[in-house]
Amino acid sequence: MVKDISISLTLDEYIQLPASDSNSSEKDLLMTALLVAHIPFSSKFRYKIMKKSIDARKKNGIRIAFIVRLYDKDQNLADDSASLFQAKHSTKQIPPVVVGFGPAGIFAALILARAGLCPIILERGAQVDQREEAVATFFSGGNLNVNTNVQFGEGGAGTFSDGKLYTGVSSPFRSFVLQTFIAAGAPEEIAYLTHPHIGTDRLRGVVKSIREEIIRLGGEFRFNTQMTDVVLDKGRLMGIQCVDTANQSTNESAFFLPARHVILAIGHSARDTFRMLKDRNISLMQKPFSVGVRIEHLQEWINAAQYGAMASHPALSPAEYKAVSHQNTGRALYTFCMCPGGYVVGSASGINQTVTNGMSYYDRSGINANSAILVPVDSRDFGESDVLAGMYFQESLEKSAFLAGGKNGFAPCQRLEDFLHNRSSISCGDVRPTYKPGVTYTNLREYLPAYIVDTICNGIPEIARKISNFAHPDSLLTGFETRSSSPIRILRDANYQSVSLPGLYLCGEGAGYAGGIMSSAIDGLECANRCLKTMVF
Repeated sequence: MVKDISISLTLDEYIQLPASDSNSSEKDLLMTALLVAHIPFSSKFRYKIMKKSIDARKKNGIRIAFIVRLYDKDQNLADDSASLFQAKHSTKQIPPVVVGFGPAGIFAALILARAGLCPIILERGAQVDQREEAVATFFSGGNLNVNTNVQFGEGGAGTFSDGKLYTGVSSPFRSFVLQTFIAAGAPEEIAYLTHPHIGTDRLRGVVKSIREEIIRLGGEFRFNTQMTDVVLDKGRLMGIQCVDTANQSTNESAFFLPARHVILAIGHSARDTFRMLKDRNISLMQKPFSVGVRIEHLQEWINAAQYGAMASHPALSPAEYKAVSHQNTGRALYTFCMCPGGYVVGSASGINQTVTNGMSYYDRSGINANSAILVPVDSRDFGESDVLAGMYFQESLEKSAFLAGGKNGFAPCQRLEDFLHNRSSISCGDVRPTYKPGVTYTNLREYLPAYIVDTICNGIPEIARKISNFAHPDSLLTGFETRSSSPIRILRDANYQSVSLPGLYLCGEGAGYAGGIMSSAIDGLECANRCLKTMVF
């Protein structure tokens, strides 16, 4: 027997359930499921949580909803998504190379390693432990390491984020990604939560565990190694030029790596690589993206807005939100990458830049909530003459933020009330900034295009009609969020190969085909699978 049961519990009913023996993070739902299904209790039954969500449509009657799968204990409900991949190969050819070890590169490399191809993985930044040290140094006011930072290094940009794993992408590979993360140490709940997240603290250990598995399977890692060029012979890919980023001042830092199959999973901030690809006539195109600021509120305000009088109930996790304001100008303002109980973090990857992003730990216990509030931009804003014009537009905003912050790594910051009234802030109110190494109070409007200012000013009151206290005068805006997605797309064919260079495979955020951890991981899986299909053995 296999039967899916819907269960809806009040918050108090949920709290009173005993803890599960099999999963310490969840309650034991077997008895409840049997009662709902009118099935007499028997030790022959087992259950699996398929979905858990909070139903907060009625603020005075919030419930915890589950879908639970009942089955006989001798039945096997094992995930079979691994069968979607190409069969294992035995070959002594030149190993494939994966450039970048963010979500797309992680899963592309894992599939190639499981296929027996012993991939070589290049990552311009450091291993995650050394990366944590470099980021902590920057957050405490030290120098930025341009190759190891919040954008670059083992795990990619998602390593210093909330670790969100939900996406609008529908794929049979989604289950494989979740189960791989769980096997590597992520909490089991990510398999069934409506909005799963790992948290930056746990994600770092997960990334290391997957790296160790790839090494066990024969993969080779070269950290602090950047691809600087592609090497061709009569139009064929022969290999790549690389540089040791930890020793770039020495003559021995540059070297050639032979390769016939290269997967680019470089992330959305590899601007020097974008320039190189353009110089090598690799087909690129402009891609719309979004820019804006981070907004911070007290988490208790968001809890009250979403949960009402039940906001402090111990059964409820820190509240989230998602909102959009469509305006008659044709512009829109939308929230993005909301981090409950989180922190605004410095995400620059180059000198004289200030960039913001959001980050949360697994427990989401920070005092503030934050989210990007973004305005979509396209060629009408940065022009069509250069395929990299969007990237230059990003850079100009980041330099403006650096100047506005005081040229010392601080971020420009402003109370929302002051922003709406076009006056400089001199201090914060109830909401204290979380950005490290610090903030400089100013008037953000002086550094933003007028259409972005107008869209924010018009959109925030509309969002506040749906989320109370969203427009609280003491809400904080910190600038600027510019790296929501890649400003370019590297054109690829049905086999995920560059349309202008066979053998160069393209995936993830940097190639312009994904956004976020889950969709990037799925794109990396698809790319590796197509690579296996097209490789000659």
